[in-house]
Amino acid sequence: MNDIVLKTDGITKKYSNKAVVDCLTLEIGRGEIFGLLGPNGAGKSTTMNMICGLVKPNAGSICLFGRDMKEEGKKLLGKIGYIPQELAIHENLKAWENVELFTSLYGIKGAELKKAVEESLEFVGLSDKRNVFAKNFSGGMKRRLNIACALGHKPELLIFDEPTVGIDPQSRNFILEKIKEANRAGTTIIYTSHYMEEVEAVCRRIAIMDSGKVIATGSREELKQLVTADAEKELTLEEVFLTLTGKKLRDYTEGV
Repeated sequence: MNDIVLKTDGITKKYSNKAVVDCLTLEIGRGEIFGLLGPNGAGKSTTMNMICGLVKPNAGSICLFGRDMKEEGKKLLGKIGYIPQELAIHENLKAWENVELFTSLYGIKGAELKKAVEESLEFVGLSDKRNVFAKNFSGGMKRRLNIACALGHKPELLIFDEPTVGIDPQSRNFILEKIKEANRAGTTIIYTSHYMEEVEAVCRRIAIMDSGKVIATGSREELKQLVTADAEKELTLEEVFLTLTGKKLRDYTEGV
């Protein structure tokens, strides 16, 4: 079994001759919670869209589970669960209907489908809301339902693209705990965010991304060592980001 779940080699995506993602190389191992940290416009979502097959790179290659996306993309995408920044739920469907719809797209039927729906709703704490229409949910509950819709087919790789934007602190903490719980159960996680405290809370390795490029990759301690030789000095992730990029991440994220 290949221990590398995802490997990108020099992937590039251009719009109007401008590189939104510029020769990006990543390697993520099985069982990791990998964080992609960067401001809005850094290229995080475009990167995730390429990994999920929603956008084709202009150059470079993507391997999932040791196989080339170009050759076996359709088979490989069934192993991914994607939670996009924008809500991907149907407001006029009930909670269970939303999960059933998305899970059934992977060919799951009958008793297996029913079980998958119930397990997904239970995981995100919405079992008692299964018959409530999504349009009647709070923002935090919609985010949780969005996650449930990505879980039904039991993906090996879960991608969270800014999953806590615009929700209350309690819902945010709930989602972060569920991410760690899913990882403990064996799921590999990619977590993109511009919230440093979230990345620090859940991610074991972090890639700092700016202007379409990965500036540095490593654990928080490894990133700290890139900017100081003083082992005793306590640096926040924000200070590391500022030193490596010359920019304050919060300058990009105020009001978001």
